Amino acid sequence: MTDGLLLFSRYAYPPNRLGYCGSDDHESLLGYLSEGRADEGLGQLARRFEGAYPYLRLIALANGIGDPFDERVVEAYWISNQLLDRVGAAPFFESLKARFRPKMPPKDFAWMASALPRGAKPHHNFHVFDVYRRAGLMHDERAVVAIDRMDQCRISWGKVIMAEGAELVVERSPLVFTGGSIGLGAPRIVKVLRHLDARGSPRDYATGDFVSLHWNWACDRIGNRELGHLIRATRRALYHTNLTL
Repeated sequence: MTDGLLLFSRYAYPPNRLGYCGSDDHESLLGYLSEGRADEGLGQLARRFEGAYPYLRLIALANGIGDPFDERVVEAYWISNQLLDRVGAAPFFESLKARFRPKMPPKDFAWMASALPRGAKPHHNFHVFDVYRRAGLMHDERAVVAIDRMDQCRISWGKVIMAEGAELVVERSPLVFTGGSIGLGAPRIVKVLRHLDARGSPRDYATGDFVSLHWNWACDRIGNRELGHLIRATRRALYHTNLTL
C-alpha cells in the first residue's frame, strides 16, 4: 500500500495544489511526498479524490485486487497497463452512469458511453477528454481555453533537456485542435515544476530522461515500458473523443 499511495499522490498533488480536486489540505499531501511516508492519514487524503478514487476501485475489482491503492492499480489509472484490459464495458458503464449521467445532457452521456463497446478504458486521459469536458467540469467552453485545460489536466510526457533549480526544461507535445479534431502537436520546449522550495517527491532527473507530467508538474521518471503504455493510452483516448466531438 505504501508504494501505491505515494505513486498516487505524486500524480494527484499537482491539481490538488491548484484546488481542482481532493481535500483542501494540500500542504499535508506535499509533506507526505517530501518525507516519502505513507500511513492511514495519507490514505484518507487519497480517498477524497472523488474523480480518481472510483476508477481505482473499478480497476481493482475487475482484477481481483483488494487494495485500490495497489501500485499496479494506480499505475493503470495514471499511466496504463494490462489491468485496464480486464475492465469490462458493462461495469465501466455502470460506474460512469452512477457518477456522471445526472451531470450530463442525455445526448452527451450517450455519445460518451458509445466509446465503451469500442474499447475505451478507465484511464485518466479518457476521463479528461470524454468525461471532464461533458460533465460541467470545464466552465469556459471557448475552444482554445478548453484545449489548454485538457492539455494540462491529461497525463502527458516530456523529455528532459536540463534542470534549472525547482524547474525542469522538457520537450513536450501539446494538444492541438486542427481540422475539427484533437491531436498532438509538434514538440515544444517548456518549463515544469519538480518541487516547491525543495519540497515534493524527491527526484533527480538527467538529460534524456522521460518524465510524466500533470498540470505543469513533473510527477515521475518513466521508462520505455511506461512511456509506451502512456502513449498508446493517450492515442486511444484521442481516437474515442474525436469520434464524438
